[in-house]
Amino acid sequence: MHPSTFSIVAHDPANGDLGIAVAAKFLAVGAVVPWAAAGVGAVATQAWANTSYGPGALDLLKTGMSAAQAGRALLAEDAEAEQRQLGIVDAQGRAFSHTGTGCFAWAGGRTGANYAAQGNILAGPGVVDALAETFEHARGALADRLLAALAAGQHAGGDRRGQESAALVVVRAAGGYAGFNDRYMDLRVDDHPTPVGELKRLLDLHRLYLEKSKPDDLIAIDEPIARELQGIMAARGFDVKVNGVWDAASQHALREFGGVENLEERLQEGPFIDRVVLEFLRKRFER
Repeated sequence: MHPSTFSIVAHDPANGDLGIAVAAKFLAVGAVVPWAAAGVGAVATQAWANTSYGPGALDLLKTGMSAAQAGRALLAEDAEAEQRQLGIVDAQGRAFSHTGTGCFAWAGGRTGANYAAQGNILAGPGVVDALAETFEHARGALADRLLAALAAGQHAGGDRRGQESAALVVVRAAGGYAGFNDRYMDLRVDDHPTPVGELKRLLDLHRLYLEKSKPDDLIAIDEPIARELQGIMAARGFDVKVNGVWDAASQHALREFGGVENLEERLQEGPFIDRVVLEFLRKRFER
């Protein structure tokens, strides 16, 4: 079984983020194809995937090789190189894509400034064109651009055998949970009838739970909001008075409640609440 796949690896020159988006009619494609390291590069290894290409390419990039130099070095040492498909982008935005002559049709790739797009067993070349052109014209954070490209590739026909899994990986120095690693985003849909759409839902949840609050989203907890929050918490068994007074007990209860709901990254010290959190709680616990 081959990870018959379409993917895009990319670099964001605005902040140095590196990432991969991939989809396939293949179980848990995110466990095979994407590899990345902050400040180093991003790699997609697919077709008859040689998973050693992931760490191998990153190690070569760390020595100062470009994406193309690293890719060619790996292929030169692989007797089955014509069965492989490989995409690499380095931390300078240089890109490389390889499609071996033994990959199942349709197979091919494109490179441009800060990205490499590739796929095999596709509906046609329009899938890779959609990946590349959508990424080139998309705006916003790298994750949004990657996901927009992936959705466009799927809309153009994607894997001609159908849909099953998808993944999105973005790395950033100290960008992982609590700053302990570089895994800023690592989202996977392992088996789903519409995995790219499900990946978008997971990206929205990632932003809710793990992104920090923006200053413009902070609002003061006035009496109506205090009463509303107290009512939600009291109905869920927290020891808090529903009186509209935002006191230390209410603040403590919100801290505990936020932990239960996995909102701790967005909770504030003092009488403020993130608008995103408030809207989430209203929707989740509307009466």
